[in-house]
Amino acid sequence: MNIELIIQIVYLISAILLVLGLKFLNSPDTARKGNALAALGMFSAIVITLLDQQILGYSTIILGVIIGTLIGSILALKIKMTAMPQLVAIFNGFGGGASALIASVAILDSFGGIPLNLTESFAGILAVLIGFVTLIGSLVAFGKLQELLTFKSIILHISKYLTIIVFVVLLVFCGVFIFYEVTLPMISLIFWVIVLLSLFLGLLLVIPIGGADMPVVISLMNSYSGIAACAAGFAINNNILIIGGAFVGAAGFILTQIMIKAMNRSIFNVMFGAFGSTSDITSNSSNERSIREATAEDAAIVLRYSRSVIFVPGYGLAVSQAQHNIRELATLLQERGVQVKYAIHPVAGRMPGHMNVLLAEANVPYEQLYDIDQINSEFENTDIAVVIGANDVVNPAAKNTPGSPIYGMPILNVDNAKNILVLKRGLNPGFAGIENEIFFNSKTMMLFGDAKKSIMNLVKEIQDL
Repeated sequence: MNIELIIQIVYLISAILLVLGLKFLNSPDTARKGNALAALGMFSAIVITLLDQQILGYSTIILGVIIGTLIGSILALKIKMTAMPQLVAIFNGFGGGASALIASVAILDSFGGIPLNLTESFAGILAVLIGFVTLIGSLVAFGKLQELLTFKSIILHISKYLTIIVFVVLLVFCGVFIFYEVTLPMISLIFWVIVLLSLFLGLLLVIPIGGADMPVVISLMNSYSGIAACAAGFAINNNILIIGGAFVGAAGFILTQIMIKAMNRSIFNVMFGAFGSTSDITSNSSNERSIREATAEDAAIVLRYSRSVIFVPGYGLAVSQAQHNIRELATLLQERGVQVKYAIHPVAGRMPGHMNVLLAEANVPYEQLYDIDQINSEFENTDIAVVIGANDVVNPAAKNTPGSPIYGMPILNVDNAKNILVLKRGLNPGFAGIENEIFFNSKTMMLFGDAKKSIMNLVKEIQDL
């Protein structure tokens, strides 16, 4: 059996593992297995490529594997659930950057060797453009999520026009690079201009976007990283990059569509609307409106003697690391005959699937998790809805206030429940920067404080009843 056949067999096995890994990601019960299979598939593809192309010596490959394994293991063990969106953003950026570097090397090598054909040239420059946009865009998203960039958003009056101008100029340079024969110094200069413009475009695209749109940005950058990898695969004629990139790109695009549908928005509106910016903070009337503050004992009595409860988790649940405590409270209520369900909004938290991951970590049964379409009709027959750290995704302003930045966004119909309990530190607005009408609803009880401590107090009070 010749070496080329062995390589293709390994690539085929890697592709199968990637397909199986993606399939197993459909459920939290098999997600870990899916991650492991996909990682094994990509690892085997990387190793066989390095060995075949003799890009690095054996000692360097082994050293890289050890270092990468250590970094990955430490991140997996130490990363907090609140920091998962930042980690995903960084991974997206690294994926896009790696694809851009692979394509860049192929292009630069062609300057002094065999020129790329039209397909390879087009794919290579596409990988460079999208890859570097993804790298910088993801780093900016990371900075915002990590609050290293302390502003909510930067809005330049000319930002939309500047972005369009940069994009058009970038396309012109790409067209010249692909279709016109110019001298070597000139083509080299054009390539580096494309790199710089791509980096600048990534900055322009993400810097104006507010925090409320970060879940969409993360899923979009995930799609970009896959497209860049697929294009890089065509540039260097590598099947596993094409297959893997296509999977990631398609999955990210589908997820992005789910996100923007959940927010009743368009991609163009997300990228240029600066939703969640400081200028969107329009309401300051909380001091003039009354709320009904409850004690843990008051809330515990309502929960204990309810027949049905719907928990609505949000980013505040992740901040307080209260996922295990909410599972304990739910179990306690179920033991007393209360029906328990969880309502999951697609954009709750700071990344797609944030709440699902959080609750899966606490071993909350997957069958108790319901998406917005499944659960919304049940709120009106529910004795009490418990909102833990969620904000914009339950704000009735999305239905009732045409001038609101979130107007038209599908929300969880918490306001239809017979009683509402909100666990929150204070009355601060969510990512969209607007006041939440649910706080002032006559059916709402506000239990202020850290969510974890509040839930622990509820458990104690219910146990004493």
